[in-house]
Amino acid sequence: MQPVLPPVSTLPKAHLHLHFTGSMRPATLQEMAAKHRIRLPETLREHHLLRLTPDERGWFRFQRLYDAARACVRDADDMRRLVIEAAQDDAAEGSRWLEMQVDPTSYAPHVGGLTPALEIVLDAAREATETTGCQVAIVVAASRMRHPLDARTLARLAARYAGEGPGTVVGFGLSNDERRGDTEEFAQAFRIARNAGLASVPHSGELRGPEHVQLTLDTLQPDRLGHGVRSAENPEVLDRVIQAGVALEVCPASNVALGVYPTLADVPLPALIEAGARLALGADDPLLFGPRLAAQYQAARDVHGLSDAGLRHLAASSIEASRAPDDVKKSLLAEVEAWAGATENV
Repeated sequence: MQPVLPPVSTLPKAHLHLHFTGSMRPATLQEMAAKHRIRLPETLREHHLLRLTPDERGWFRFQRLYDAARACVRDADDMRRLVIEAAQDDAAEGSRWLEMQVDPTSYAPHVGGLTPALEIVLDAAREATETTGCQVAIVVAASRMRHPLDARTLARLAARYAGEGPGTVVGFGLSNDERRGDTEEFAQAFRIARNAGLASVPHSGELRGPEHVQLTLDTLQPDRLGHGVRSAENPEVLDRVIQAGVALEVCPASNVALGVYPTLADVPLPALIEAGARLALGADDPLLFGPRLAAQYQAARDVHGLSDAGLRHLAASSIEASRAPDDVKKSLLAEVEAWAGATENV
């Protein structure tokens, strides 16, 4: 008789790579579209999951759909709902600490500016922390598609709300198509954020390879890399990532959906683990890619053959790579150990 394996949703973990609009439940998107009388593209109406080509055409399709979903978030109630529902969904999957990424630029026109937009999100993060069982902090993310001066504005805004616990800004990121823009031109924005004590968490090493990881290390001094998975293609670059203590926010489902790897089995998760990289699995944009956080851990078990000990290692690594306060980390790591004891008795 095969042993009964404990559900990965009961494994305590931290979630460090989840985008604000991309976190939305499909049903919530439908309701918001109806509320604001917006007609959604068929892909979003029918909730067809994406499987794209790894080129600019594929990215354009993804971005078009993401923008269509984002256009349905048009008031403070919508924004609050997204944060609280994301925390509820994370809590149900064992996430005890969530760092949600948001670029307030897109929502600012609807709520009176950048500052009100960020304050709405932070207030919702505090409410979610109190009501859901998942503590929520925020990463302010600039877009590579906008001018680096815009990123500096966002970095200064993020610095004003920098903190160490839930309901504060704990990091500064750089998102969107990493093949666009000049990475080095965003260095000043990241310098502002670092000086405020924020974690540097730019996207790098998914749509571009290890050469861009190296450039990001040189210019943005990251604490974590959004994705970073393609550093596995160059042992020297990967070793540099590991020696610098930079964690990788690996999102296998989105890697496959964007055509970076043909199947989940091709995502080099075992190679990264074997090399000693610090990893945190993430869901990225489940609205478009489908699987949420627990599914990433389930794939690590089913596709890559990780044992319960391997899953515990991943969960502990996600907690250690987070910006949760030390007492929260200690408590969550104790929960992981308790899960370890529980699995031994199954």
